[in-house]
Amino acid sequence: MKVDLQGHCDNVGTPEYNMGLSLKRANAVKKYLVSKGVAENRLTTQGFGFSKPVGPNTTPEERSLNRRVELQPKN
Repeated sequence: MKVDLQGHCDNVGTPEYNMGLSLKRANAVKKYLVSKGVAENRLTTQGFGFSKPVGPNTTPEERSLNRRVELQPKN
């Protein structure tokens, strides 16, 4: 199975900064999984910044929900 690691963040900061941050977040998860034995060629990464929130960004608790990496299976 191949997996796409999709990084996300909250709306604090500029869009440009958050795109880079979300990609770094996805790459950190990839590095961890590879260190645990997952073949690197099975993993790809993407950063979405704060373009796909799962909740509002009005409180610290809500913002924390948007700081995440989602694993999406690929064919």
